[in-house]
Amino acid sequence: MPYDSNPFPSSDQDRRAIWEMLVRKDVDGFVNEDWAILGRAFKHDGFCGLDAKGSLDPSDWELRFPTVDLYKDAWLEDAGRAAATAYAEDRRAALFRATNMLDIRVHGHTATARKTFDDAIALLGGGAQKLNWQSVFFCAKHEDGWKITGFVGFLPFTPPL
Repeated sequence: MPYDSNPFPSSDQDRRAIWEMLVRKDVDGFVNEDWAILGRAFKHDGFCGLDAKGSLDPSDWELRFPTVDLYKDAWLEDAGRAAATAYAEDRRAALFRATNMLDIRVHGHTATARKTFDDAIALLGGGAQKLNWQSVFFCAKHEDGWKITGFVGFLPFTPPL
């Protein structure tokens, strides 16, 4: 199976759609520094994005993205920094390899999706950029498809043994 194949069967349309939105569109938009690829996936009214700052303690978390526009600015800044980094391997392939999003829980028109990153991207001058965190996304199904309503991002992630 190719590294960027959707892991959900065509019979599971909700999970397939959420995976496409939160993995493929996010990776493709990020690599191309193109917010338009991902941007339509957000519900602007009532959006809330929390930065867990690598902590499991909610008292450490910050309401860093009270609007989609603030998240967009930070996402584009991160994409620009990544594009300017000299990697020794294909960044798109590495991001797909590092990403796991099999934990999608759908309840009617609401869903949560846990996205984990656990790998590294080789740097051209040696070494690697470690990717190790998880985020939990909140989604709602609308007449035009699934939308991201918020998330808790940058939570610590320890892979199971």
